[in-house]
Amino acid sequence: MNRRTFVWVVLALFLSPLLALPPTAAARGAPESFAPLVEKLKPSVVNISTTKVVKTRRMFRNLPRFGPNDPFRRFFGDDFFDRFFGDQPREFKTQSLGSGFIWDREGYILTNNHVVESADEIVVRLSDEHEFEARIVGTDPKTDLAVIKIDPEGVELHPVRVGDSDKIRVGDWVIAIGNPFGYGHTVTAGIISAKQRVIGAGPYDNFLQTDAAINPGNSGGPLFDMEGRVVGINTAIVAGGTGIGFAIPVNMAKEIVPQLKERGKVTRGWLGVMIQEVTKDLAEQFGLKAPRGALISDVVEDGPADKAGLRRGDIIVEFDGQAIDKMHQLPRIVAEHAPGSKVEVVVLRKGKRKTFEVTLGELKEEELAGEARIQEDLGLTVQEITPELQKHLGLDTDEGLVVSGVVPGSPAAQAGIRRGDVILEVNQQEVPDLDAYRKALAESKGKESVLFLIKRGAGTLYVVVPLTK
Repeated sequence: MNRRTFVWVVLALFLSPLLALPPTAAARGAPESFAPLVEKLKPSVVNISTTKVVKTRRMFRNLPRFGPNDPFRRFFGDDFFDRFFGDQPREFKTQSLGSGFIWDREGYILTNNHVVESADEIVVRLSDEHEFEARIVGTDPKTDLAVIKIDPEGVELHPVRVGDSDKIRVGDWVIAIGNPFGYGHTVTAGIISAKQRVIGAGPYDNFLQTDAAINPGNSGGPLFDMEGRVVGINTAIVAGGTGIGFAIPVNMAKEIVPQLKERGKVTRGWLGVMIQEVTKDLAEQFGLKAPRGALISDVVEDGPADKAGLRRGDIIVEFDGQAIDKMHQLPRIVAEHAPGSKVEVVVLRKGKRKTFEVTLGELKEEELAGEARIQEDLGLTVQEITPELQKHLGLDTDEGLVVSGVVPGSPAAQAGIRRGDVILEVNQQEVPDLDAYRKALAESKGKESVLFLIKRGAGTLYVVVPLTK
């Protein structure tokens, strides 16, 4: 055997096992088929259709007003005019579609709050076409989770197996099953693209990002790992984006579902501080080598933090043994603890670590950071701009506050404010943070409207939002 022949034989021995693999499996590590797993999982997934009765008034603003002595009114009669030209209430039904999955054999089903919120009728359809009327057991708008209940009536239910979303890795395969655009029990596959995403959906953002196709109607459906365990609840997509979907980690649901089943709502711990992100500039001012932690910008008088000795200017770097690297982690971690819990909070005060024992209070609606009562009147919620949020929304500025939500039909929506707008001023006062924003809104009480300076894209515009009486 000559030298060249020997080399080729050696190469063949090394390469033959790789060449024998199916191309897709070798390239991507995917199973030959998802079908066996899907067959096991589909009975656990449900399609949800809701009906909501909307009341409105039919107005004919441009028609002439007919007085009581008008000859036309006398000829046709008051009933005719009131029916066709009057300001009469009307009702119509709106329908929407979503997804969910069976939590246990008793008929409890987990879905998104926005799928069933304000619904007058809820119908659940199983994969075998059985249909049931459902009722809402409990909702948690802050995490967009809801529990609904059906009576199985002798039909065998197939609950999901619940996984561990903390252990799922970026790059792991996942399967989404849901009801996109009304096409029931549609299956898509992809990978976990990222974890701990903050997208401005609420105060406890901590999303899994996936490229498994998620479309309208998938909301509330499960995201499974390759062992057939639920690791997430499909919730949101990027409008106009491709392969960018978001799911609530199932570990968050594990904490919430028992409370929703028992009390219909969620009770959360309260620390009693206002916080802000530690930027590079702030890190330098506070003597940090790199930005980390949550900076206390204010302490609620007589609140849990105040009683424990925390002060404005402290930087929280650890809460109950969990490191706080980013500001947005703290509200979620605090909320996971029950009121009355005693926790250790580690702060940096003038460069030195100090540890405090804090007894948490109970979070009330009015105490949630960033939400003032006047915002409910406006139908508007805002959030400080984090680097991740800036990147996600494609913002070209880190100044001001980003609009994270606008209630349809609210004064803010009617004035033209949109999600993703950046508020630079309120009543001609700059609002660099939530404290300034709340203060400016508080000074608006008693006025007929609020003046906003909005940055949208490359331009700015003033918007007047009327205050409801």
